[in-house]
Order: sequence, then structure tokens, then C-alpha cells
Amino acid sequence: MSDDEREEKELDLTSPEVVTKYKSAAEIANKALQLVVSECKPKAKIVDICEKGDAYIREQTGNMYKNVKRKIERGVAFPTCISVNNTICHFSPLASDETVLEEGDMLKIDLGCHIDGFIAVVAHTHVLQEGPVTGRAADVLAAVNTAAEVALRLVRPGRKNKDVTEAIQKVATAYDCKIVEGVLSHQMKQFVIDGNKVVLSVSNPETRVDDAEFEENEVYAIDIVASTGEGKPKLLDEKQTTIYKRAVDKNYHLKMKTSRFIFSEISQRFPIMPFTARALEEKRARLGLVECVNHELLQPYPVLHEKPGDYVAHIKFTVLLMPNGSDRITSHPLQELQPTKTIDDPEIKAWLSLGTKTKKKGGGKKKKGKKGDTADESAEPEPEPMETTNGATAQE
Repeated sequence: MSDDEREEKELDLTSPEVVTKYKSAAEIANKALQLVVSECKPKAKIVDICEKGDAYIREQTGNMYKNVKRKIERGVAFPTCISVNNTICHFSPLASDETVLEEGDMLKIDLGCHIDGFIAVVAHTHVLQEGPVTGRAADVLAAVNTAAEVALRLVRPGRKNKDVTEAIQKVATAYDCKIVEGVLSHQMKQFVIDGNKVVLSVSNPETRVDDAEFEENEVYAIDIVASTGEGKPKLLDEKQTTIYKRAVDKNYHLKMKTSRFIFSEISQRFPIMPFTARALEEKRARLGLVECVNHELLQPYPVLHEKPGDYVAHIKFTVLLMPNGSDRITSHPLQELQPTKTIDDPEIKAWLSLGTKTKKKGGGKKKKGKKGDTADESAEPEPEPMETTNGATAQE
């Protein structure tokens, strides 16, 4: 076995230390999401809330692994985004942006945290209102939530990525919604937020991915976006793009001094993880980032939109494929939903009734497992509102 293979072997879920780092990152991401939701109030500036989310992640991760010999990278793995109403994703504005939240807005909150490159990401949809979410807004929220619950049960060793693609589309159709095209769920590895194994949200002739089978000890970010509209995202304004990731395999000698300065700063401060242009000096960044993107040194995360008036909901969670079953480590409780549709499809009900844990043979020592189970249940609160709307309970 080569050193590389040994290194690779040590750094997956077979190592308890790796599992601990994933779960620690997830705990911080979940709490950051909780903080962001609590800060979302009418007339609050979006940029201020995004800053608070990122600052919380930096502060909490900064308190960990302080006294270890080897320097451990840690911090924001994906900048906090708050995409409102028909905006689909990646809205994380610059400091000069004055956009505020309004009563009744449907907010997609998206963020990520890492410890030593082990990444936990989460996205959640929250409607800025008191009382239950009703009508088509509730339908699209129920669609992504039920699709997430189904995906959690199908992303397991031996299953294929295309099984998940077909299932989440079927769920969306049951709520008369569309899964948004172009959204990919990725396998994650140490310092890799978008690994090669992917799950396509919508299968169509333009977007093809390799068939893949899920395997034990893999980690996935399951990413589901649904819409009451056509599900075809549009880029309206490139200037709204503020999130980028260094393309480590690309090189180019930049012509402009500003571009070289900005790129040097990015390479030092954000060599691998996505970052927000807000972290750079704004005037210089506006000039320098364009040349970096044009020469593919940076991969942009564009702000995408549905048609005005369409409702868009987003759920993303991190799941560890452990030997004892699928462990969803990031989530946030949903508001009460009163959708106009219910799930009657027997196949969807059957998926929802699957357990996420592998049953252990024999009646051996159970105490320790029990404790772990309660922790899992608290980390996975979503099924509750679904039980009243689709008649299927999630059996663990």
C-alpha cells in the first residue's frame, strides 16, 4: 500500500477522529443556522445577517484544536447565503448592499463549516411569518422536506445515484412542484466540497453524470431545491455573484496588477474552500475578480432566479454512511406546514417507512447505542410535520 493510499484510508469514516471532526463541524453549522434564522426579521439587512453567520462559524471553529502540534485548518466551508423568494441560491451580498427582509419573505439559508477539511453543510427554508405556512408555499416546502427524507433513506450502500434522482422527482410531482434543474448533490472528502460522485436532481439529455453506487464510509451533501414554477434557473445579473472557489488545477499569468493582488490574497486566505468577495477590499475585488474568472482561475457560484411570484424552497443536509446506517448530521426543524396536497403514492410511502439505521443482529449491549440513537433523533427533527401530511411515519 502506498503512502497516499494509507493516508486516504486513514482519513475516511473508519477513523473515529474523522467522524468526530465531521460531527463537530455539523454542530457548529446547525447552531450557526439557528442563529441566522433567529436574526431574520422584517427590515433586517441581509448582508448583516450573512456576516453574523460567518462570524459565528469563524469564532466557534477558532476555539477548537488550539493546542495541537499540527496546525489544523478550520472555519467557513461555504459562506452564509440568504436567497429570498424567487431567488434560488448563492445570494450573499457585498457590504454596500442595502437589501432588507420583508414580512412574508421565503428565505433559503445556506452555509457550511469545516474542521481540518471535514465539511458539514446545511440549507434550510424559512418563511418570515407567524403561524403555519399554507397554500403553495407549504406545498413546495413539504416537497423538498419529503424529498430530503426519501433521499436520506435511499442514499445507502448498494443503492445507485439514479434511484435518488428518480425518487425526488416523483416526490416533487406529488406536490405539483418541480425539482430545480442543475442542482447536484456531491460526495465530500477532506478539503473537497464537490467530489466526483454526484446525484443529479433532474435527469435530462443536457446534464449527464456517471452512474455511481453509494458505499459505506462515504459522506454526501444532499442538495434539493424545488419550485412552484418551471424549475429552470436563470442568471439575471453576473454582478450579483459574490461567492467563488479557487480552481486549484488552473494557472494563468494575470495581466492586471489589481487582479494579481486579489488572486494572491485569495490563494493565501482561501486556497481551497468557497469564499465571499465581501472578505476582500470591495473596490479592488470588483476589478480583479473579473479577470480571474475570465481565465478560469476562480469558479463562480452565480445567483440564480426563478420567475417572480414562484415559490422556491431549498433543503441541504450532510449524511455520513456509517456501518450502522445513514447518519444525517445537519438539519433544522421546519415551521408548521399546511400543504394543499397529501402523499397517497404507495411507493413514496414505502420509501418514507424505511429505517435509516441498520438493525444489529442479536440482543448484545444496547445501552451505548441507545444514547447515540437519541442524539440522532434530536439531529433529525424533520419528519414530524410530514406525518400529518403524508400519513407515513419514519420508522427508525
